[in-house]
Amino acid sequence: MAKTPSDKLFRLVQSLSPAERRYFRIFIRGKTERSSKYLQLFDLLATQHTFDEADLKSKIYKGEAPGGKKYSELKSYLYDLVLKSLQAFDEQHSVQFKLNDLLQSVTVLYKRGHYDDCADLLQKAAKIARQYEAFGAQLDIIRWEKQLAYTRMDVDFLHKKLEQLQFQETQALQHLNNTTGYQKAFFQVYTANFKREAGSRSESRSTLLRNLVGQDEAFSDPDRATSHKARVLYYRTLNIYYYATAQYEQFYESGKKLMHLLESQPHFLKENLADYIATLSNLILSCGLQQYYTELRIYLQKLHLLNPITEDDRRKIHRQYYSNLFALCAFTGEFEDARREMDRCQQEAESFSAQDYEMASFYLQYCIICFGCGDFNRALDYLNLWLNQPRSVKREDLQSEARILSLVLHFEMGNMLLLESLSRSATRFLQKKNRYHDLERRFIHFIHDLIKAPGQQELRAEFKKMKQDLPELSGYQTLLQTFDLEAWLESKIKGQTFAATVQEKWQKLAKSGA
Repeated sequence: MAKTPSDKLFRLVQSLSPAERRYFRIFIRGKTERSSKYLQLFDLLATQHTFDEADLKSKIYKGEAPGGKKYSELKSYLYDLVLKSLQAFDEQHSVQFKLNDLLQSVTVLYKRGHYDDCADLLQKAAKIARQYEAFGAQLDIIRWEKQLAYTRMDVDFLHKKLEQLQFQETQALQHLNNTTGYQKAFFQVYTANFKREAGSRSESRSTLLRNLVGQDEAFSDPDRATSHKARVLYYRTLNIYYYATAQYEQFYESGKKLMHLLESQPHFLKENLADYIATLSNLILSCGLQQYYTELRIYLQKLHLLNPITEDDRRKIHRQYYSNLFALCAFTGEFEDARREMDRCQQEAESFSAQDYEMASFYLQYCIICFGCGDFNRALDYLNLWLNQPRSVKREDLQSEARILSLVLHFEMGNMLLLESLSRSATRFLQKKNRYHDLERRFIHFIHDLIKAPGQQELRAEFKKMKQDLPELSGYQTLLQTFDLEAWLESKIKGQTFAATVQEKWQKLAKSGA
């Protein structure tokens, strides 16, 4: 069986920003001829929309077959060359690269006996390491300072500075251990919150999270976090914990504290924006849960105006901005506005690499938007696209909601003959997944009653009964995160559109001062 060509190099070149591609062309000057096959291959890969190995070979070798390992060696060399150019590119911007570069230069100068120059570079490195809390680098710098004094037999320096250096070394180790401890706790809580059974309505997850955070003295006081980086992890961990355990007021408060903490040290944000993007996204969610809609719109706009540092930042800002905007529009009933934004979102998505952009994360929201606009066929198309994705694409806790929404859509489309078999299929799926809870069971019984109802009067009576039962059903508030089932039931009772009902509900809430 022929080996499938690797698209590793294609994916790397495709992921480069315009600035990185320009830098690569500058970087290779003097390393290879302008007409070289390396540059030809790079340019071809940069312009290919989909990976086509045969086309690449044909254009580079003018239709002639390359001999032996010639082409694979060409790809391997180009891959290494692109990586080296990216390393050189990042050295201009990354603090970690600057520190590494300074310490490597110290090694080079030390071997050649330029000890005064080593000391100058260590002084520069120490200043950067302190400013950016690079505790590992601080330990390396202190080690080098002691090594230099020992090599030069500078006993006076050691007499004056040894105690101070050892104190700084101990401090750096303590800060490093402290930060590492909070980092460990953060990933434990993050993993516990987002593991596959995270959406199950059981006490096991809450108990696990309480054991990880609620009973840990490290989270009893922010002063236990001894550095800026550790305090960021302290609040990020608490923020996830409060959300996962439905302590929404604390979720909101910890999110605001975290945002202000990050903004208090802007030089860190110039180095890494990922934590700030996550913080704003969670703060937007917390505002929605607390019904602080004026604040929500402020933070949503703040997220939208962020200038990304990396391509990953750009994807995250895009994804978090639009997903939160669509959720807000679905809540306020601004479905037509959401549909226009949906088109804009899809246009922007074309600029992202297909391998890295997760379109599926929007399918369920697109379904709700089209449903709100009365476009049930398009809504069903998006729902089916979502349902056909591997379950790793989206959290399992939305599976129940998707099954309910599917039945609602088929009812709206008048597919009464299909509803009975679809409801049986949904029941089997939910039972198999251990998700056949009170709400799901009651709703499927409701669908069966709708199928049997002989006329409009009887249908309206069934809708009223389901709406009356809804508040008492276990899991109602936590399950239906995306679709407002209560508003849909109310719209059928009143005989008006779903969008009009959601808008009425929102206007009443806005008038009440929420």
